Amino acid sequence: MSERHSSEAHLVRRLGLFDTTMLVMGGIIGSGIFINPYVVARTVPSTVLILGAWAFGGLIALAGAFIYAELSSRTSASGGQYVYLRDAFHPALAFVYGWALLLVTQSGGMAAVAVTFAKYVCALGNVEANDIVAAILATVALGALTLINCLGVRAGSTAQNLFMILKLLAIAVLVGWGLTVAGTPSTGQAQSTSSGTGIWNSLTAFGAALIPVQFAYGGWQTSCFVAGEVRDPQKNLPRGLLAGVLGVIAVYLSVNFVCVHALGPGGLAQTHTPASAVMRLALGETGARIIAIGIAVSTVGFLSQSMLTAPRVYFAMAEDRLFFSSLAKLNRARVPAFAIALQGALAIAITLSGRYEQILNYVISVDVIFFALTAATVFVFRRREKPDSPMLKAGPARTFRIPGHPFTTVFFILACAGVAFSTAYRYPQNSAIGLGIMLSGLPVYLFWRTRQKLSDAQ
Repeated sequence: MSERHSSEAHLVRRLGLFDTTMLVMGGIIGSGIFINPYVVARTVPSTVLILGAWAFGGLIALAGAFIYAELSSRTSASGGQYVYLRDAFHPALAFVYGWALLLVTQSGGMAAVAVTFAKYVCALGNVEANDIVAAILATVALGALTLINCLGVRAGSTAQNLFMILKLLAIAVLVGWGLTVAGTPSTGQAQSTSSGTGIWNSLTAFGAALIPVQFAYGGWQTSCFVAGEVRDPQKNLPRGLLAGVLGVIAVYLSVNFVCVHALGPGGLAQTHTPASAVMRLALGETGARIIAIGIAVSTVGFLSQSMLTAPRVYFAMAEDRLFFSSLAKLNRARVPAFAIALQGALAIAITLSGRYEQILNYVISVDVIFFALTAATVFVFRRREKPDSPMLKAGPARTFRIPGHPFTTVFFILACAGVAFSTAYRYPQNSAIGLGIMLSGLPVYLFWRTRQKLSDAQ
């Protein structure tokens, strides 16, 4: 542990509360909020249920923010969920999380978002967005962000903050002009994709609606990855988490209210580009182009946040000597440049392979499992709580406490279990593949662990 603490000390703490809040919001708001409202409207049939799904998803995210606020106040080490799972349960579980993050949840998501960015840029430039052109533009974007983040955490954070402010302005334009649209007469309720009207079918439909909602709300946890570079992390990380998640809930409910107001539940379910449809009603084709620019900015902002945060997990794995040692090395700017380069290279490889959409299908089933397991670490740490505990370096007085624990924590775990069940029920093959990729990390962990023991024995 002393070696880890020594290396962690070389990371420069340059991120403040504003940076942390922007990281939280930037990790959540990508392109999903501009597109996913129609997916939810197709699953649940009414205005109340549409807004209810987004509100309930917000409550789940807020409960998660409370949990991660307590966990982040207990340690200042970089790595977020990896560190919590390692210290509460076992390094093998933490490694499997990092493995799944690298192969599925982060890299696949970044590739898909990068291609989305490229397609919107092509549309704005009136260029045919074929697969080759989109892949090249996406690769250029990923490469540029990789280089920016290798220049230092301040450079990466400044880029992320700029994109976050621009995407908030785009959303403000959407909401402001959307409210000026006279409400479209509803053609009735949205056509639900579920069959039957029984209680079970209603519950499974609502659970299915939470899948895209949770995907759109996901990402707030990544701010904890950079704990080693946040000033006074025991205070700034919890505050940034809560402020960021509350801000995103307000943004998401506003966007969905405007979409339902302007298009009606039936109209919302029938369009694959709800944000563009709303702006087209408000300002014609000019409005559609404005929101297209906003979506492009939002996607590249999400990529910037991902490139800043996720490599710190691979850095932590390497610090534990469970991954390539070069990933734990810092460059002159005091950032793990090799880990950043690995993240960029893998995201580019998936982009060029054209398999990003398929990989993205495996994300939710893997993500929610680790959310639930990470929430369970709270019970472990509280049971172990002692004045000299390594997870309480700053003392119990500095530790954020989850409001309403254990009920809040159990609610989050049960909600994650519900989303996992709905995902497996609706998409059993994708869920099985996602679980298989996740478990493939176990033999890799055993390889690195064996190598570590042999090295220690010499």
